Amino acid sequence: MLHIDNFLNSITMYRLVLYGLAALAFIAIIFGFLGILPYAGNWLLISAITLLAACYFFNYIFSRLFSVPVNIESSFITALILFLIMTPPSAISDLKILVLAGIIAMASKYFIAPFRRHIFNPSAFAATVIFLTGLGGAAWWVGTLTMFPAVLVIGLLVVRKIRRFDLFLPFLGAGLFSTIYFGIINSSNASTLLYLTLISGPILFFGTIMLTEPITTPPRRNLRIIYGVTLGILFGSQLHFGPFYPAPEFILVAGNLFSYFVGFKKKMILTLKSKDKIAKDIYEFVFMPARPISFAPGQYLEWTLSHDNPDSRGVRRYFTIASSPTEQAIKLGIKLNEPPSSFKKKLSKIENGERAFAGQLAGDFILSRDKNKKLAFIAGGIGITPYRSMIKYLIDTNERRDIVLFYAVRAEEEIAYRYLFIEAEAKIGFRTEYVISKIIDAALIEDKLPDWRERTFYISGPEAMVSAFKKMLRVMGVSRMNITTDYFPGFA
Repeated sequence: MLHIDNFLNSITMYRLVLYGLAALAFIAIIFGFLGILPYAGNWLLISAITLLAACYFFNYIFSRLFSVPVNIESSFITALILFLIMTPPSAISDLKILVLAGIIAMASKYFIAPFRRHIFNPSAFAATVIFLTGLGGAAWWVGTLTMFPAVLVIGLLVVRKIRRFDLFLPFLGAGLFSTIYFGIINSSNASTLLYLTLISGPILFFGTIMLTEPITTPPRRNLRIIYGVTLGILFGSQLHFGPFYPAPEFILVAGNLFSYFVGFKKKMILTLKSKDKIAKDIYEFVFMPARPISFAPGQYLEWTLSHDNPDSRGVRRYFTIASSPTEQAIKLGIKLNEPPSSFKKKLSKIENGERAFAGQLAGDFILSRDKNKKLAFIAGGIGITPYRSMIKYLIDTNERRDIVLFYAVRAEEEIAYRYLFIEAEAKIGFRTEYVISKIIDAALIEDKLPDWRERTFYISGPEAMVSAFKKMLRVMGVSRMNITTDYFPGFA
């Protein structure tokens, strides 16, 4: 599992999805030529090329029309999803339906996007519109026994990468339960239904690739569980509402509306105000948003910074907000390593007055609502940023909590925000334990924190560090319920 995680940490979520979908498309086309799939390989190849070209071209046109950065990865991902779910063509005249689906999908990202944030999964929306206009529909042919092994592997890699098992598993469980329940009511064979749904149906592709799209899913874990269960029940039901029936594309479009109303509805334009070095290789970037942003201390935003010749990590990143909701500016604490990615290289050269785009506010790494609960923060390196947001918020609101921070760095010059921690110690009784060139182990925690059994632990830092500390705390006897983790997901 460690090797898998190392691979996943080396690639962004968007690239993983893109490469995974490309692999599925390649396998399907080969199977078509070999006669393993009931669709001709030449038509599958033509279908893929048509959709890739249509989505790329119209995404470029719409992005220029709306003066936003061109996201090539996104257009290719949408095209490949459409390729895997739309009915493959069998004649040249069928290609116009695929082109129209590509146009509708790309248009939905721009024309149905209040505050520059699209509401619907583009592929599901396009399939729904095509069906309602009587021009055809989605066959979801990727959900077959032949494609099942590849879909299973790629889908689970995506879910593990973006840590959305809290969405996928409730959806899968509810979907299978609903399928069996309605099947029994209609006197169907439960085992046959289970096989057809799980092995020879689209539920895995839908649940791992489409349902988990970050921008159209709820921002908080409890809402994602509700979302997954609800859509799972609908997925397995046999209910009809007029012309609507529980087709996957209808279900996802309806679910996207729920996500929109409970989620962050804006994609913001922010202007750089200043950037300063605050520790060794760590810089603070201060952006001014065009409109105030409401968030909880510890949450993150997806940032888009368009630049020439992006590397394999693309033009998007997820960064924790280091500023407090009490501050007008949005601050980021970012470590600039050598050699930097193309994104960080561009970020390091950005000048005051230049703009960046941000959206998709989310995250559950936030302060407990119980103000009397004792807390222990563990930070590794740049994992200090969510704590900066929380501590500044507590200072500004004059809220006293029993919190001890263990801050691990390799050298003293790597300590960031020291001035803030000193202020917090004086004003709200906050305590900081700096761990320099040493390891935070059980003995250290027991020595510095005699009441550790009474505390809830927060852990933030690189994923390997987070996993190691979580394992250590579990060995010490700390309940899973008393461990809250953050990590650098590399969604983008």
